Amino acid sequence: MLIAGNWKMNTSRAEAIELAGRVGEAVARWGMVEVVVCPPFVNIEAVGEVLEGTAVHVGAQNVAAEAKGAFTGEVSAAMLRAVGCRYCIVGHSERRQHYGEADGVMGRKLGQALAHDLVPILCVGETIEQRRAAQAQTVVEHQLAAAYTDCSAEEAIRTVVAYEPVWAIGTGETATPAQAQEMHAAIRAWLRTRFGDEAARRIPLLYGGSMKPDNAATLLAQPDVNGGLIGGASLDADAFAAIVHAAAEASA
Repeated sequence: MLIAGNWKMNTSRAEAIELAGRVGEAVARWGMVEVVVCPPFVNIEAVGEVLEGTAVHVGAQNVAAEAKGAFTGEVSAAMLRAVGCRYCIVGHSERRQHYGEADGVMGRKLGQALAHDLVPILCVGETIEQRRAAQAQTVVEHQLAAAYTDCSAEEAIRTVVAYEPVWAIGTGETATPAQAQEMHAAIRAWLRTRFGDEAARRIPLLYGGSMKPDNAATLLAQPDVNGGLIGGASLDADAFAAIVHAAAEASA
């Protein structure tokens, strides 16, 4: 199981340090679950210092598609690795929606992450209009194909996929366990066709979309749900720890 917290554009430096300390203490007992927190860029190093020596890894919320150069405002994979990142989120729907990141750029971001020993958490998911039009699986498969276009099976095994239905992010709406499992199974089938059985089995599939302590257990009990990418609940150390506990129970 893998539980990753996306803090988004929240926390001052002092707040990030305090939250990281509380998370590190709260999840220490659940050693069978991989735990990641993704603070804002400016707080990554400070959070990493607080979590050094704990079982909690640090990730970034985004990564540049290029290695270096005249790309004002971007942060490269090498820079992230140098400040202690182990993971990075790629293709979050908020990046796609608010900043125009197209499917075609995701393959380059994935490649940059892998080239610098970062584990990319690739986000895929459909809008409510696409789901109502029965296009959800087609949309998700197109996003997967664009991101993995130049990826080998050996590289794919070093990635994570997070299914985040856009209609459930920050809305309080959540996919039912059956809906989550249906899409995760479709993602697993696509990965199996593209990369083979072993890669499909080894790539963790996370659910993201208003996972909270009160629904985590039922979502994480689904056979193809291997963890969660947590938004709002990751800003509360106790709530985040409760989700990690649910993941540990599901793993037992």
